[in-house]
Amino acid sequence: MMERQNILATMGELKLFGMKAAYDEIIKVAVKRTHEPQQIVGDLLQAEISEKQARSIRYQMTIAK
Repeated sequence: MMERQNILATMGELKLFGMKAAYDEIIKVAVKRTHEPQQIVGDLLQAEISEKQARSIRYQMTIAK
């Protein structure tokens, strides 16, 4: 099993910055509420999508200036 530090390092290498930023909170909630693995993966993927959308908006705003 991968340790937390290895998971976060791998997310960084893969440029999954949204997942990396949300990881601790998602795991904390998942343990507390006994989420299924599919729910955890889904939450991590949604965090990544949200981060990419926010990055895209920031980029577009920078270009518009």
